[in-house]
Amino acid sequence: MKKIFLFAAVSLAAFSSCKKDHENKPAEKIFKGDAQTFQHGKAWTWYEADDNNNPVRIAIAMDDASMASLDTLTPGAPGHHHENSLSLKLHPKATGGTPFTHVLLDWNPAGHEPAGVYDKPHFDFHFYIQPEAERIAIPTYDLAQAKFDNAPAQGYMPPTYINPGGGVPQMGAHWLDVTTPEVNGQPFTQTFLMGSYDGKVTFWEPMITRKFVEANPSFERAIPQPTKYQKAGWYPTKMRIAKQDGTTNIILEGFVQRQAS
Repeated sequence: MKKIFLFAAVSLAAFSSCKKDHENKPAEKIFKGDAQTFQHGKAWTWYEADDNNNPVRIAIAMDDASMASLDTLTPGAPGHHHENSLSLKLHPKATGGTPFTHVLLDWNPAGHEPAGVYDKPHFDFHFYIQPEAERIAIPTYDLAQAKFDNAPAQGYMPPTYINPGGGVPQMGAHWLDVTTPEVNGQPFTQTFLMGSYDGKVTFWEPMITRKFVEANPSFERAIPQPTKYQKAGWYPTKMRIAKQDGTTNIILEGFVQRQAS
């Protein structure tokens, strides 16, 4: 009888300990942005936070119907075309928990400049830090050359990133990683860009070919990090592709809290 009582006491203690560990572990919460029509399907954003309201993941999601109906011809292609751009709102929890204000989903059926590098059918997934009204007001390069060329101070872009020049209206200047395969003679599959305008870092951008997205239902890579941040907050350190339940998700995760400097 004594042994039975001892076993019961130990089991109860173990259960209590497990329950306490479960209670102390932050619960994760998912907040979805409004879905919008993309091609012949839907696209939306979602944001995941832990029980302490710290960011876990932020993502752009595209359903199977949109992926299956991607157009292959665009008037005036190649290049950036706003008819294939979709601005997606973030849930207020996402804008409150991260530096990001909105996202811009771009489908480029013939790719864009520079020729021979990014002229493959691909997606641009812009996660904007810049307010949307400011982004929309960005004119063509010839009308605001000084602002496009006004680069953030040293340290605010990853050390291996350069601005090759020029810029895109309603987007900004695009910075690329000189160590990435496609600028070193290898085929373009996926890369990670950054953006700026008038001295400010404005967006973080996974850029991925359609072929790579379709061939990789599970993929993860590190995001090159700057050494300084203009705005304090939580910033992602990883990018991931995840396909499940009829949805393709482009995810930023591995958030780390940074201080402005």
